[in-house]
Formats: sequence, structure tokens, C-alpha cells
Amino acid sequence: MVKNHSRATPRVQEEPPAVVRWVALFWIALAELLAMSVWFSASAVTGALERQWHLSGTAVTWLTASVQLGFVAGALTSATLGLADRFQPRRLMGWGSFGAALTTLALVGLPHGGWGPFVLRALTGAFLAVVYPVAVQWVARWFPRQRGLAVGILIGGLTIGSALPHLLVGLPLLQHWQGVLAGSAGLAVVAWALVLWVVPEHPGSFHPPAFRWERVGAVLRDRPVMWANMGYWGHMWELYAMWTWLPGFFLASWAPRWSGTTLIDVAGGSSFAVIGVAGLAGALVGGWAADYWGRTRATMVAMGVSGSMALVIGVTYRQTPWLTILVALVWGFSVIADSAQFSAAVTELAPASLQGSALTLQMAVGFFITIGSIDLVGALQPQIGWNHVLMVLAVGPAIGVWAMARLRQRPESLKLANGRR
Repeated sequence: MVKNHSRATPRVQEEPPAVVRWVALFWIALAELLAMSVWFSASAVTGALERQWHLSGTAVTWLTASVQLGFVAGALTSATLGLADRFQPRRLMGWGSFGAALTTLALVGLPHGGWGPFVLRALTGAFLAVVYPVAVQWVARWFPRQRGLAVGILIGGLTIGSALPHLLVGLPLLQHWQGVLAGSAGLAVVAWALVLWVVPEHPGSFHPPAFRWERVGAVLRDRPVMWANMGYWGHMWELYAMWTWLPGFFLASWAPRWSGTTLIDVAGGSSFAVIGVAGLAGALVGGWAADYWGRTRATMVAMGVSGSMALVIGVTYRQTPWLTILVALVWGFSVIADSAQFSAAVTELAPASLQGSALTLQMAVGFFITIGSIDLVGALQPQIGWNHVLMVLAVGPAIGVWAMARLRQRPESLKLANGRR
């Protein structure tokens, strides 16, 4: 879920002992995993919320899209105000987690719906905008070396956290929508406690690259950076829409075979396996492949595979469930495998003075694009059905492969991954 994967270059940084670094990474990744569980908490129980709040199909779509919109607004506000320079990472990430927990828990107190849920979902996204990007910058602070692997582990935590609500749905004590939302909020509170009181203190100082509105024009004119950004934007067109709608695809596909709680449990468990478990493996393998095989090559292969799965998964609709799961697992693995590499490419291609602006632009536009793809699938599904609707997500990977191929042809691509373009 997921995303700006900044590799900020510190001005003054003292490398901590290896054991301390990996302990810090473990706790930061675990905290991010728990905090990010609120992102799709409402999406995991959309069926119940649709009945409880009398939501239309468009309104159901905006339960997730509102989080995306809030995240974009929060990220731009945070970058403009320079919050990463004003406050310690632990305070930003910790209180962002706590705020996201409160706005998620507040949904339980809205039995009749209305506009309140959408406002609260947008506020949840805004709070998460100082959780995920700050976590990546914090890991970069701890890992002046081996950042590829470290960020890959962090992205793996994001995927598990994004999938966690689908697992909560199947727990006996959380069968009702209120329990799932309260459970996700509780996990985010645990993240708040871990960040503030468990993560070790870093011994050195760290200054993340600054965002400046007046530098956006220079970023737009930097062609190598923009090819990397276009690769990321194509990736984001697919990623969050896939995470949002795949559980609904499972439910509709398997409804003739199962019903009631059995159907919910099977679909929820499968969604967790595809988004969380396969996504974790993809994030780790993708980070390793990009470091040793090359960034453009690894991202093109990942997007080629994920786009192909978007095209073919509809063929498995209402066919043998194991065939659907197999295609979905490959999709879940490949759709996140390239995620960290686009922003890593920006840090390697952009001048130091433009990195903060380039990374913020990449992330903000990327998450804004997810709103379009999420809404488009929701609008088209009643018209063309589950057999075909997910095919529209393949447009993003196709554009991303083209953009990274163009970047690979440029001499600047030799700056990527120590010459492994």
C-alpha cells in the first residue's frame, strides 16, 4: 500500500552498530505494519457498511478513495510545512498512527453513515501521510548502506498491514464491522506505543531532502527523473485498485460455491495471502533483484508480469478457485515487487537540490492517480462485469514498462544501482 520510497541522503550521519540497526528496522517495520492496517479497514467490511449506511456503489468506492485523497493532501501539507525538519521521526510517525487510530475508531460511532465516514476516512489518510513516508525516511537514516533490502522489508510490512483487515474479518471475535474497525484502530494504537517508547534512539543527525514548490518546474524538465516518475505512476494506477477490488472479485467469483461466513472467511483469508504474504515476498525479492540485476530491468519484468495477470485473472472468474488463487498470488507478488525502485531511481538521477521536490511530486501524483483507477473499476464493473473490468488496470503497467524502457536507453541510466541499470 503501496508509495514514496525515499532514500534521503543525510548530511551528517553516524552509522550505528549492525545489531542496533536491524533491531530498529524490526520495530519500525512492525509499527508501520500495525498502523497501516487502518488503510483498508473500511474496505474489508464494505458489504456490511453498504447495508448499514445504505451506500450506493459510488459511495462504497469513495470509502477507499477518500483515504487516498486525504493522503495526498496530508503529504503535500507536511512537505510544504517542512514537518520532517521540525519534528523527530518518532513523534511524527507515532502521533500520525494515533490520529489514524482515532479517526478509524470514530467510524464505529456513526451507525447511520452520512458524510461523516468520508470525512473521517480522508483524515485517516492525512494522518497516514506522516506515517509511511516518515517511516521510509527513518529507515534511510538507520541504513546508510543496505537501504535496498531495508526499504524492501519496510514495504513488506506495508503490504502485510494493508492486508491485515481481511484477516481480522475471519476472527470469531471480530465478525461484525464494528469489531474489524475497532481492531484495526487498536493495532494502530500499539504502533503509536512502539514508535514512541520501543524503537531505539539513533545516535546521529539526519536532514531529509526538502520540498520546494518553486523547484517543481525544474523536476518536470528533467527527462530521466520524469521517466522514473512515469514508471511509478503507471505502477500506482494498478496497485491500489488491485488491492481494493480483488477481495470483491473473490466474493463474487466464489458466491456459487460458498455462502455466509464460509465465503467471507475464504475470501478474506485469500485476500490476506495475496496482498500480504505474496506481497511481502515480492517486496523482498524485488528489492534484491533491482540491486543485483538492475532497476529498469527488474521494474519492467515486474510490471510485465503484473499487467499480464490483470489481463488474465478475469478468465478465472467463477472457475476453479485454486486457479483464481494461483493467478492472484502471482499478481500479488509482482504488483509490489517494483514499488521501491522508482523513488530509489529518483534519488540516483536527480540533483540533491531537487530530490525532495521530485520525490514529493512522484508520491502525490501517484496516490492521486489511484483515485482514478479505483473509481474507474467501480464504475465499469456493473457495466462489463468481473470477467473484464480488471483488465483496465493493465494500462498502468504498460505505460510503466514503456517509461522505464525509455529511461534505460538514456546514458543517465548508468547512475542507477551503481551502474546496474
